[in-house]
Order: sequence, then C-alpha cells, then structure tokens
Amino acid sequence: MNLPAKNEEYGTKEYWDQRYQQKEAEDAHFDWFKSYADLAPLIRELVPDKKSRILMLGCGNSKLSEEMWEDGYKNIVNTDYSSVVVEQMRQRHQTLRPEMEWHVMDVRDLQFDDDSFDVALDKGGFLRNLGTMDAMMTSKGDVWDPPDQVVQDCTKEVDETLRVLRKGTGVFVYLTFGQPHFRRRFLTRPGTTLEIKELGEAFHYYLYTIRT
Repeated sequence: MNLPAKNEEYGTKEYWDQRYQQKEAEDAHFDWFKSYADLAPLIRELVPDKKSRILMLGCGNSKLSEEMWEDGYKNIVNTDYSSVVVEQMRQRHQTLRPEMEWHVMDVRDLQFDDDSFDVALDKGGFLRNLGTMDAMMTSKGDVWDPPDQVVQDCTKEVDETLRVLRKGTGVFVYLTFGQPHFRRRFLTRPGTTLEIKELGEAFHYYLYTIRT
C-alpha cells in the first residue's frame, strides 16, 4: 500500500479514498503497535456499561468496532469522511452485525443531535489508520505553533464531539502517540475534566480522557 508523498496528505479526503480503493485495502487488517486485546482493559474500565452508545470517530477499516462488538458493545455508530471505506465496512458487517451503523461524516460537522452519545472514541494511530485528530495535525508547520487551519480543525472536532456527548456523563477517549505538550491545548474546555495517562514501555503512548 502506497504511503503519501507528503505527510499532510493524511489530512485529505482524496488520499484516504484512493487508499481504500486499492484492492489490498479492502481485506487488510493489522494493528500498528496495539491490538484490541491490549486495549480492552482500558476500554472496559472507561466504558463499563456495554449498552453505552458509542461514537467511533474516523473508523477507517480497522477492526476496533468489530472487536468491541464481539466484546459485548453492541451500540456502535461508526463515522468516516471517506465514502469508499464506509461502504466497504457496511457491506462487510451487514450480515453478522446488521445493527452497527456506518455514516459518511466529517468530525468537524457531526450530523447528530446534542447529548446523543455516551462515549466518543478517537483511536489515534493505533489500529490501522491515523485517527482523525492525528491526521489533521499532519499539515506543514511548527508543531509548537501549528498553522491556524490545524488549530481550527482540531478545535472543531473536539467542540463537535463534546456537543454530541451527554452532559454530565459523557466521555471522550483519545488514544495517540501525541505528547501532552502538543495535545493538551486542543482538549481543554471549561466545564470538563481532562485526564492524561502515559502508557506503554518501549513506545510510550497517551490516553486522554475528557469527561463532560
């Protein structure tokens, strides 16, 4: 599978549509560093109620939703702004997991009602694809002083995600290799609490949890 010529291409819809259209992408599944078995204890701790309505941001073609489904989480709504991968995933799961939802959607403009989800999950670069926020941060520029477009895009994702989470009980879970001094500014909001955990051994990664 071809990698983009420039990192900022990760932030474009055209790149992901082309990538998913490649034949090997239709059947390929692999984890970058962590499998669901590794992440399951974290997920179960953060989402103890398996009836929770879960919003998957930038689902791509990773197996995370499928494996969470097999672990008992049956109320999962998947979004991605690549119509190619959404249709692939809808067809792949329509027989065994017909209740699982798949929507073509931009995380900066979520087409869901306020207070309609219990949990939102941005998986970062762990399972197959870059997560939505990680992809938007691939633009050129100084990581210490990112371009205005990056700031606007990441701010919109977080604002939209918090809007659709239930007030007082909603949880936004973000897994990434992005260090806190690069990510905290985008995740801090009045009226919410932000928890950060450093995890891993040889490769450190970070669990950011925003509670409404």
